[in-house]
Amino acid sequence: MMPGMPKVLCEKRDRVAYVTINRPEAKNAIDPETHRLLWETWEDFRDDDSLDVAILTGAGDAFCAGADLKEYIPPLLEETPRWVRDNVRTGLGGLTRGLHRIPKPVIAAVNGWALAGGLETALACDIRIASERAMFGSFEARRGYHHGDGGIVRLVDICGAGVALEMLLTAEPIDARRALACNMVSRVVPHERLLEEAEATARQILRNSQIAVRSAKETILDVIGRPLDDQLRLEALNAYSCADPEETRALLRRFYEKSDAGRAGDHATGL
Repeated sequence: MMPGMPKVLCEKRDRVAYVTINRPEAKNAIDPETHRLLWETWEDFRDDDSLDVAILTGAGDAFCAGADLKEYIPPLLEETPRWVRDNVRTGLGGLTRGLHRIPKPVIAAVNGWALAGGLETALACDIRIASERAMFGSFEARRGYHHGDGGIVRLVDICGAGVALEMLLTAEPIDARRALACNMVSRVVPHERLLEEAEATARQILRNSQIAVRSAKETILDVIGRPLDDQLRLEALNAYSCADPEETRALLRRFYEKSDAGRAGDHATGL
């Protein structure tokens, strides 16, 4: 990182926030300052009405190597139980816990190692696209602890208990192809096309009604782990109450008139 460069970069362009963890010399490990900057970045993304989608990646050859152990672990071992309770509100970098209910979609463009808290950060994103060079690992058991910022919960939800048990108990990494087979990532792409593929996914989201997109994300988060009857009730309540009548009538009119080539929204993309 060049002297004076911020540890988190955010470029806003065409309704997309491009967020980059910018500590390549430390494999984008998250120290307290980076944690604070990520928290502020996600709050800004949440509150900025000109933004609808975010793409998160890392500078250099890593996505994120997790928490900076030199900065975090020694003080943590001296902390009180009260600090542990207070920390539950914030997670690592905000997105893993605390700001995890931002309704706007977040895409992870995993360019290299996603390790420990970096794996947790990737799993906290809504869609993960991996470079062929990406690697995913949970090495915490080698250091005397395990995931505490959503890694276990999301691994089980996304990949199943079998994958979670293997990764956490062996503390061995998996490559991008295995991650694809485990449903951890949506697809694996050539490294040089990673950002292009993430942008294409962002455009697919942007062509849709953002009211519907955000309600769908909220509903998915709401129904995870609930009994079937609760899931069905929440889905119906959200689905039949989310629409803006004016927007929906206009979009349906375009569908009826076959004037949108099967695509809805003001930012339609070609078939």
